[in-house]
Amino acid sequence: MSSGDKLITIAIHTYEKAVILKTLLEREGIETVIHNVNLIQPVISSGVRVRIHERDLPMALRIIESTNSADAEHSHNDTVLIPVDFSDYSLKACALGFDFAYRNRGEVVLLYSYLNAPYSDIMPFDSDEYEATDFVADDSTIEKVSNDKMDKFVALIKQKIAAGQLADVKYSTVITEGIPENAILNYSKEIEPKVIVMGTRGKNKKELIGSVTAEVLDAGKFPVLAVPENMTLNSIADVRNVVFFSNLRQQDMISFDSFTRTLGESPVKVTIIPVIDKKHTDNYNVAIDALLNYCRNRYNRVQFDCVSIDDKDFVSGFDKYAKTNQVDLILIPNKKKNIFARLFNPSVAHKILFLTDTPMLVVPV
Repeated sequence: MSSGDKLITIAIHTYEKAVILKTLLEREGIETVIHNVNLIQPVISSGVRVRIHERDLPMALRIIESTNSADAEHSHNDTVLIPVDFSDYSLKACALGFDFAYRNRGEVVLLYSYLNAPYSDIMPFDSDEYEATDFVADDSTIEKVSNDKMDKFVALIKQKIAAGQLADVKYSTVITEGIPENAILNYSKEIEPKVIVMGTRGKNKKELIGSVTAEVLDAGKFPVLAVPENMTLNSIADVRNVVFFSNLRQQDMISFDSFTRTLGESPVKVTIIPVIDKKHTDNYNVAIDALLNYCRNRYNRVQFDCVSIDDKDFVSGFDKYAKTNQVDLILIPNKKKNIFARLFNPSVAHKILFLTDTPMLVVPV
């Protein structure tokens, strides 16, 4: 079997959605099969794989992209969700989040969640510990304190908009009770944002694997833009040098298509960095050449290159690379894992989150 005849998974859906996508692709002449169907009760199947020949991937992506664009006109896809904890790095997140909404003619939702006593009413996004506080018996008091904090934050937002430091876009606020990561994920399912923008602490601060931002990007179904406290990027329009982590599979380009829809296909330089062990990869150089050729043919306004990180410690090796190459944005395809996989084998995005001052866009695939 040639490489073009190999079957690849382009999407994983419920049975109903998988059949719809199969019909859509076959209508355009793309041979499609579905796997993992419960033969006794197919309609209750979940995790059904939609598979096509690898040679048909570029055309299939164009079909799916055009379908998504049509659906977006009837959805909340222009909403930018910005979870806040009223810290300085929440303001950093607002800078890019408001800018993104402005460039996409969207609007912003500022989300804050609080916890009832005996826990603190705020958990910083860079922490995995809820701080004990004095017991407050009256829930309405906690809610009032939360509203007061949001009012002060909104007043600061208004000042920055008036001073031209934030884009002038429509925005609203939501305050809810609950664990921050759960509140963010649940509200995201409700409004289906185009992107979630979250602030993180700088690279010299304590690394905490259980942070709210890490949990959201690992478990979420929507793109997450992690904005470090010490970030120097002022606008999405200033992104010129992008690093794209790849497993050297064309399926990774599904996330790149999502990236172009999220930030727009501008004339940028994209450096593909393989996240894979050469020793366990057949035809390593052939795979790199094939991916580069595919990218250059499909995205002719983008300059593509490939760089291997040979350092034994991939994360520290990338940190060295980022320092010397002025990387503006890190793009990472993120395959959703179950809770046990996340605990014992954190994603690359998870590991790098607190080790760089470069914004990171994590796109689920």
